[in-house]
Amino acid sequence: MRNPEKVLNTLCSHSKVSDYKYERLYRILFNEEMFFAAYQRIYAKQGNMTPGTDGLTIDQMSIQRIECLIESLKNETYQPHPARRVYIPKKNGKSRPLGIPSFEDKLVQEVTRMVLEAIYEGHFESTSHGFRPYKSCHTALTHIQRQFTGTRWFIEGDIKGFFDNIDHNILINILRERISDERFLRLIRKFLNAGYIEEWKYNHTYSGTPQGGIISPILANIYLDKFDKYIREYTEKFNEGEQRQRNAAYFRVNTRAVNARKKLKSETDPRVKAELAEKVKSLQLELRNIPCSLEMDENYSRLKYVRYADDFLIGVIGSKADCEKIKVEIAQYMNDVLKLKLSAEKTLITHAQETAKFLGYEISVRKSSAMKRNRKGILQRDFNGRVMLLLPMETVKKKLKDYDAINFEQVNGSEVWKPKPRSYLTAKKPQDILAQYNWEIRGFYNYYRIANNVSATCSKFGYIMEYSMYMTLAQKLRSSICKIKKRFCKDRQFVIPYTDDKGRCQYRIFYDGGFKRQNGITDRSCDTQPFTVLVPYPTLVERLKANRCEKCGAAGQTVMHHVRALKTLSTEYEWNRLMLKRNRKTLAVCEACNAKIHEHDK
Repeated sequence: MRNPEKVLNTLCSHSKVSDYKYERLYRILFNEEMFFAAYQRIYAKQGNMTPGTDGLTIDQMSIQRIECLIESLKNETYQPHPARRVYIPKKNGKSRPLGIPSFEDKLVQEVTRMVLEAIYEGHFESTSHGFRPYKSCHTALTHIQRQFTGTRWFIEGDIKGFFDNIDHNILINILRERISDERFLRLIRKFLNAGYIEEWKYNHTYSGTPQGGIISPILANIYLDKFDKYIREYTEKFNEGEQRQRNAAYFRVNTRAVNARKKLKSETDPRVKAELAEKVKSLQLELRNIPCSLEMDENYSRLKYVRYADDFLIGVIGSKADCEKIKVEIAQYMNDVLKLKLSAEKTLITHAQETAKFLGYEISVRKSSAMKRNRKGILQRDFNGRVMLLLPMETVKKKLKDYDAINFEQVNGSEVWKPKPRSYLTAKKPQDILAQYNWEIRGFYNYYRIANNVSATCSKFGYIMEYSMYMTLAQKLRSSICKIKKRFCKDRQFVIPYTDDKGRCQYRIFYDGGFKRQNGITDRSCDTQPFTVLVPYPTLVERLKANRCEKCGAAGQTVMHHVRALKTLSTEYEWNRLMLKRNRKTLAVCEACNAKIHEHDK
């Protein structure tokens, strides 16, 4: 069997060649090593312990299950099970449908995803940031901050019901442009047409990709890569002019300032010299309020674009009429070529001095006359036209309300924020209450740490959360905030000591890392270096191949026993104690031990 890393990197080597056709891909699915690598990649996810419509989970995984799966792929009898549909809440109060595939389908999808990623990653545009290796929300936002400088208008784009409205035939035809293997394409169509079960009723899927499926994100990116390439071509046609036209008013005043400085150097009369110095100063102040180039130049236009999943943002240096035209033309392209519709309520044209919304941030362009000296010591309006990434105070407010950590009071007509205890946490241990607050503070700060105003806004969030924690602990321990702080504060840190399961003394320290703004993550290296695949070493399969029970030591065929989380395990049973001791959620066991484990689990 060929090494998966070599197989995938061979595919990667042709990824950037746009007219290269991939053939004989389906036979890659006959390689056991690919499935071993896929198993190693996805085994740790807790969702694998949720049964699909076939009633099976990752538990009792074995090499024989993989062999049976490969055999069904070889004779093309493999048929994905319909996903089990559940609904998860969205931020706007609505629900998002989520499909739960069977574990065997997850394995096949992961292998297929690895193949597709190797084929398409080098082919994708650098403006796409969603569900891609080494890219994230932060790389998308950093791209905006660095590339959208001087933007006058934003077009906020949102595709209506994107994942539910992907046209299967269009997607297969897009795949066919690079893939010349009908068996591989038939497999992808099987996933698309597998359907879902909701309230014990089977439903066909005539469009869309299965949300929750491992393969869905890469298929969505392949579908929207067509749009990315359309925007790239559109940008090339839209962009006009080398630079903005010079502002005659600025240079008239600048000429007067230069002449006044020359006279000032040669003047010897103190009275005249003072007058000239005052004149130079007033001219310099006047220059600060005059742009050196025309803000509206009919012969200069620029278009910038970034996309994350089905949300995109376009920055335009041009007129509002240009934006209206762009919006109409991209909506027409979406409808005619991709059979998608832009959401009328979410696709907005916003002036850059106001705020556009993208990935939870508010984005605006700064207008400032503040000066800064460059490397040569010359004063420049370095901040003017810079893109600002802002954390909205409403987002802070909503997050605190979601955590039920805040009360609002009206004092003299203004809203005052006051922390409150979270009574529903008092059932937890003190150290676990502290850990919960740490997790929530770090999570919020880590996402918004590249915002320009993060220090001010996140500090307020941190203050409310800190005193909410004191109040919750005071309620838990039937004490007061003052006594709680006195009891647990040590060397300016809030520390809760506790004893772990092994009888060792441990400490939980409240978050004290501050809320300093951090620089954005650049994706420059991702765009210039060739993409290569690193495949994890399949240690789980190595343990199965050893054919030795890790519980009783008996030789023979083994299966892998999985659990959802270690913290739920009872120390009553020997196998649980073994997993806790090794800090592993897996245990390779023989048939006898496996039967004994599942007899107790019933």
